[in-house]
Amino acid sequence: MTSLSHPTGARLLIDALLAQGVDTVFCVPGESFLDAMDALYDHRDTVRLIVCRHEGSATFMAEAYAKASGKPGVCFVTRAPGASQASIGLHTAFQDGSPLVLFIGQVSRRFMERGAFQEVDYRSMFGPVSKWVAQIDQAERMGEMVHRAFHTALSGRMGPVVLALPEDVLSEEVPHAPRAAMAATAPASAPQTADLATLMQYIGRAHQPMLVLGGSGWNAQAVAALRHFVHATGLPVACSFRRQDLFDHRDPHYVGLLGLGADPALQRAVKEADLVILLGARMGEVPSQGYSLIDIPQPQQTLVHAMPCALELGRVYRPHLALLSSMPALAHSLAALAVPNTLPARFAAHVQALRAAFQSFSGPRAAHAGPSRTVDMTQAWLALSDALPEDVVISNGAGNYAAWAHRYYRYRSYGSQIAPTSGAMGYGLPAAIGAQLARPGRPVLCLAGDGCFMMSSHELATAVQLALSIVIVVFDNQMYGTIRMHQEKWFPGRVHGTALDNNPDFAALARAYGAQGLRAYSVAELQAAILQGFATKGPTLIHVMTDPEYISPGATLSGLRQQAAKAV
Repeated sequence: MTSLSHPTGARLLIDALLAQGVDTVFCVPGESFLDAMDALYDHRDTVRLIVCRHEGSATFMAEAYAKASGKPGVCFVTRAPGASQASIGLHTAFQDGSPLVLFIGQVSRRFMERGAFQEVDYRSMFGPVSKWVAQIDQAERMGEMVHRAFHTALSGRMGPVVLALPEDVLSEEVPHAPRAAMAATAPASAPQTADLATLMQYIGRAHQPMLVLGGSGWNAQAVAALRHFVHATGLPVACSFRRQDLFDHRDPHYVGLLGLGADPALQRAVKEADLVILLGARMGEVPSQGYSLIDIPQPQQTLVHAMPCALELGRVYRPHLALLSSMPALAHSLAALAVPNTLPARFAAHVQALRAAFQSFSGPRAAHAGPSRTVDMTQAWLALSDALPEDVVISNGAGNYAAWAHRYYRYRSYGSQIAPTSGAMGYGLPAAIGAQLARPGRPVLCLAGDGCFMMSSHELATAVQLALSIVIVVFDNQMYGTIRMHQEKWFPGRVHGTALDNNPDFAALARAYGAQGLRAYSVAELQAAILQGFATKGPTLIHVMTDPEYISPGATLSGLRQQAAKAV
């Protein structure tokens, strides 16, 4: 390779990433950004390059790394085919509000607008699922554009940014390169004193309030401050879909999850509330139960809505009080308020009733007798709720298998749930890898259904290569369970296209990759295998057969068919 007298666009790019404090990059290599990979070579001792087996997995890892670390995830993929496969992680970051910067190789500038090999207009392709999409057409602007990308990803409601990198820009020399900008930080907006006073007035007049937590941008200190405010006011707390780690489920003020299969009693409580306080939560289709709990556009309840983005306030619901604030600033401001000591007693009976309903809905159930060598999912999660380590991080993708964990497991601490509100399948294993890289001191448990796992099972190779001690539990019911559930509900008895009859022996598959592969045929064996996996160097996969009749925590296949027959 010929030595260069001036830095190239690629070297300015890597310098800009270093200025942003980037120490981990996820990628699937491509010829369109080889100059950038070569520039990373000089920093291989300070920047980890995590080479993945699929671009969708790479963006999932980067997105989960962002969730777990609080820093923007960084991912490189090659042009068109690679970019297309990366789109699932981009969409997840957009819906989940996760800061992600995706770099995509692009054809050389001299070939553009000719339909060149793998040419795509990424502004058109990714505009609807990104906060900002741009192409860096001048090498000397590399530092400027990268800084803006990180600033945009972190600002307001966080999310993904896409930068396209033409090949010739990466190789172009820059005689007079501007210095890379300092690291971007999230601009912190804070609530107004008058608005906090209005909020306290609403709370003081309420009889059946409900506080709902959700969204991104939280941290452990903010969660602790918010808990202090809850104890001072006596408010009941519900968490939004797959944001259960924002409040300790063992706390007597926690009253449940607004997600798929939510407790009907909790749904009624939200509808009948005289005050609903949404902190960070968008209250989208899933937590609102199809937009049925709060009227649009004008809620019947007094609605207080806090978000870090002005565009989200009033977008769907017209709040009586809109608080434009980052969640940490708001939580600390709330914790500092002087709260009348009469409030906790005022709401005590209301909170106790909601708490009792939550404990009943998510409490012990009688075991069911399924086929031989299958594991009762309800009993498994009731046991695991007490047995798993206090600081465990649990990841999952999409599928009914996750509903048991969401209903019966007691999430205890911030950062313990890494899950896609976008409902992306194949997320669990890549997310577990990203989470453990971000938090190497915490045990990580990945949950996956058979259909979900097969969409990213190849990343077992990545986990083995990195010697990550993650534990993967594959719950195998030989079907795309969620789709089968809806099929039975709307097209009873007409099973077509939802069976997975030729699943592999997942434990043997894990061993083929070099991981530890186990099978568990009882709750006790599953619990022991998980704890064994946490103590093992390298990944462990546990294959668990489940009874297909029990399609969700609250439904059976035969029961769904009977209900459908009655409705005809």
